[in-house]
Amino acid sequence: MKKILLLILSILLVFELFATHNRAGEITYRQISDLTFEITIITYTATGPGWTADRPELEIEWGDNTTSILPRSEEIFLPDYYKRNKYVGTHTYPGPGIYVIVVEDPNRNLGVNNIPNSVNTVFSISTTMLINPEIGTNNTPILTQPPIDKAAVGQVFIHNPGAFDPDGDSLSYKLTTCRAENGEPIEGYTLPAASNSLTVNEITGDLVWNTPVNPGVYNIAMLIEEWRDGIKIGQIIRDMQIEVYETDNHPPEVIALDTCIEAGTFLQYDVSATDPDNDYIVLSAAGAPFELEESTASFVQDIYAPGIATGTFEWQTLCDYVRKQPYTLNIKAEDESSPVNLVDINNVSITIVGPKVENVAIDATTTEISLVWDENACTNVTGYNVYRRITPSGFIPDYCEVGVPEELGYSKIAYVEGFSSTSYNDISVSQGHEYCYLITAVFPDGAEGYASDEVCAVLVRGIPTITNVSVNSTDETNGEIYVAWAKQTEIDIGEAPGPYQYVLYRSDGFFGDDLIEIATMDDIDDTTFVDTGLDTKNNAWSYKVEFYNNEAGNRFLIGTPHIASSVFIDFQQMENALKLNFNKNTPWVNSEYTVYRYSETLADFDSIGTTGAESYIDDGLINGKEYCYYVISTGSYSIDGIINPIINLSQENCEEAIDTTAPCSPYMVATSTCDSVRFNIDWDYNDTCYDDVMEYRIYFTQHLDGTFELVHTAPATTQSYVYYPEIGMAGCFYMTAVDSFSNESFVSNKICLDDCTYYELPNVFTPNGDNIHDLFQPFFPYYFVEKVDMKIYDRWGLLMFETDDPDINWDGRNYKSGKIVSRGVYYYICDVYEQRLTGVEVRHLHGFIHVFDSQEENPIQE
Repeated sequence: MKKILLLILSILLVFELFATHNRAGEITYRQISDLTFEITIITYTATGPGWTADRPELEIEWGDNTTSILPRSEEIFLPDYYKRNKYVGTHTYPGPGIYVIVVEDPNRNLGVNNIPNSVNTVFSISTTMLINPEIGTNNTPILTQPPIDKAAVGQVFIHNPGAFDPDGDSLSYKLTTCRAENGEPIEGYTLPAASNSLTVNEITGDLVWNTPVNPGVYNIAMLIEEWRDGIKIGQIIRDMQIEVYETDNHPPEVIALDTCIEAGTFLQYDVSATDPDNDYIVLSAAGAPFELEESTASFVQDIYAPGIATGTFEWQTLCDYVRKQPYTLNIKAEDESSPVNLVDINNVSITIVGPKVENVAIDATTTEISLVWDENACTNVTGYNVYRRITPSGFIPDYCEVGVPEELGYSKIAYVEGFSSTSYNDISVSQGHEYCYLITAVFPDGAEGYASDEVCAVLVRGIPTITNVSVNSTDETNGEIYVAWAKQTEIDIGEAPGPYQYVLYRSDGFFGDDLIEIATMDDIDDTTFVDTGLDTKNNAWSYKVEFYNNEAGNRFLIGTPHIASSVFIDFQQMENALKLNFNKNTPWVNSEYTVYRYSETLADFDSIGTTGAESYIDDGLINGKEYCYYVISTGSYSIDGIINPIINLSQENCEEAIDTTAPCSPYMVATSTCDSVRFNIDWDYNDTCYDDVMEYRIYFTQHLDGTFELVHTAPATTQSYVYYPEIGMAGCFYMTAVDSFSNESFVSNKICLDDCTYYELPNVFTPNGDNIHDLFQPFFPYYFVEKVDMKIYDRWGLLMFETDDPDINWDGRNYKSGKIVSRGVYYYICDVYEQRLTGVEVRHLHGFIHVFDSQEENPIQE
C-alpha cells in the first residue's frame, strides 16, 4: 500500500517539482538472469542561460503495473548547451510476457518546429521486451551514436544510430511518431519538411534527409526492431533531435569500404575523408567493435589538414567474435566550420570469419571413405559440417566467402558435434565414383568458417560394380530383366587367394528389402544374368551381387555390395497431359532419359523427347485416351574402367490423360477494419492459370497455432469477402482455388492480423445522480474482452473499488463504506484479458480518473 501511495504522489507532484527540457533519449536493457534485467535510460537535456530545470531522478514504468524512481548515475555536459544524463536500475519481472518499459517527463525543450507547443508537451520514450524461455537470453542493441545532430538547409543530412546487437540478432529500422503522455503519438506532430524525401533505410538504419528546407530544431523518432529466427523479440523507440542551420558550408565525405578478416588476426583499416570547402576535418569511430568485451579496438586520426583527413582503425580480432551478422563500424567525419559543423557518416561492415579446417586427410576401402582433420584454430567451435559431391569442383574460397556455396553442387551429409571431434566415416558411398569433400567449422550461432581444401578419393575396386538392371520385356507373369556388373580389378590376393564366386540376389521394389538368392557363378568373367518369370508390368525389381572368397574352409564375403533397381515409370494424370515419373535406385548417375510413346500410325514405339530430369510431361494429349510409354536411361559412373554409357530400359506402362491438376494458388491480401469489427479479404488471379476455377475457399483460425477451418466459399466471379469474427479481431487466413474437377490448389500466402485494440477508459466522470456519466465505464462499444482486473485507489493509496466485470460500472462509491467518494483525482490499475492471436493475453492499463460533482465542471473527454 505504501508503494501505491508513493507512486500516486510522485505522479501528481512531478509536474510541479521537476520541469525539464528534454531534447532526446532512449531506453536499453541487459538481461542479468531469467527474469531480472538492468535497464539504462539515456536522456539529452537543454542547458545554458534560461534553462535552470534539472532532473536528478526519473520515474520508470516497468510495464508490469509497477514503477520505480531511478537516480541519475552519470551527468556529462556537452558543447552547444547539451547535457547527457544516465539512469540505471534493475527489475525482476513476475514471469514471461511482453512488457513495455516507459519513461515520461513533463517538458520538451522550447521551440521544436515540428511539435506544437513543445515546451509543454510530454517527452515519452519506450522499449518493448519479450521474455520467453524458448527464445532465450536477450539484450537490446547498444546505440553507439548519440541521438543529437546538426544539419544544413539544402544539404543532404545522414545520421545512423550505430546500433550493435550483442546477441547477433537482426535489426530493422522505421520512422515513427514522437510520443507524448501515455506513449500516445503527439497530436499535430509532423515530419520535418524535405525538398525531396526523409527516409530511413530498413536494413542499415541510415536516416537520410534530402534535404532540410527550413532552419530550426526538429525531433524525429526511430523505431528499432529486433528479430531472431524470423520472430520479433523487442523494439526501441528512440527520440532524436536535429538542429538545422542556414549555412554555405558543405559536409565532408568519408571514404571507406566493407571488409572481412579471419578471426585471430590483426585488422589495420585505413579510412579517409575530404571536404569540398577545404575545411579541417575531425575523424572519429564508434560502433560494435568498441562495445565487445575484451575488445582492443582503437581509432587514431593520422592526417589533419585543410580539406583532407586520414585515420587508422586497429582491432585484434578474437575467435569469440565470429558470428553470422557483421559488425558495424561507424566512421564519422565532422568539419570545423562556422556557424555549424557538418557531418558525414559511413557505416563499415566488418565480417569476422572463422579459420578454415586444416590438414584434411582421406582414405578409402572397398566400401567406405574415412576423413580426419585437425582441430580448428578457434576453440569455441561447436562442431564441423561435412559436405560431399561426386567429382572435384576445384573450389577455393574467395575473400569473405564462407561455408560452401550451394551452386558448387555439394550436399551437407553430416554435422560432427564437438570441437575435438575431428573424424568422419562415410559409408553411404558406392563403387564407380570419385567422391570429394569439404569440411567447415561451425560456431555457436551457426556461422561457418572458410571451407577446407577439397579432398577426393575412389573406393578400392575389390568388389563387383553393378551396371545394368534393364527390362527386356514387360509382362505380369513372364517379364524379363537383364542384369550385368563390372568385375573387380583390385583383389588382395594375399587376403583372398580364391577361388571366387558371385551370388546374385533379387527383391521386389527399389531398395532390396526382401532379397532372395537366385543364382551363383563360379567364373569371375561371367558377369551377366537374365532373370525371367517376373511381373515387370506392376513391380520394380532390385538386385545385389555379392563376391565371395570361395576357398574350402575359408569362405567369406569380400566387401559389401550395393543395390540397383530397374527404372519404373508411373504417372501423374493431368489435363490433356501426362507426367511420367522415372523411379529408380542406382549407384550410377543417369544423365538422360529418352521417352518413347506407342504410335498407332507406326504400330510401334517412337521417341518423343529427352530430358535430364527425373520426370517428363507429355502434353497436347486427349483426355480419356490411353497412351503407352517406356524410357531408355543413359548414365555412367565417374571413373574410368567401367562401361560408359550405361543403358537401361524401363517397363512399358500405359495411362489416360485426365484433369487432376489443381489451379494456381491465389494471392491474398487481408486487412483489419477495427471500427467495423471486420476483416477484409481480397485476392488476385491469373486468367491463364485460373481458367477453370469454380470457387475460392477461405480458411480461418483464431490463434497462431490453431487449426484452420473453412469459413466461406466464394464463386469464381468474386475477388473479395468480408469476414465478421465471433470471438476476437485477431486471426490468420489463407485461401485456395478449386477447379471444375474439384482439384484444390495449394494454400495461398498466409496472413495473420492482430492490430485492433478496443478497450479504452475515460479519465473523468460525474457520479452526481443526473443520469449523465453517472457510471465509470469503458468507451462503448468494446469487443473480445474476457475479463478485467480493475482496482481504483485514492491519492493516499486506499482501495476504493475493484471488479472483474469489463463494463466496470463504478458508481463512485467506496466499496467498504458505500458512500460517494469526494471529488478529486484517483488512480487505477487495470489488467485487460483480451482475445489475441496467441490466445488470451493481458494488456496492462493505468492512469487517472478525475471525479467531478457536476457535468458542467469538466465534460467527459472522449
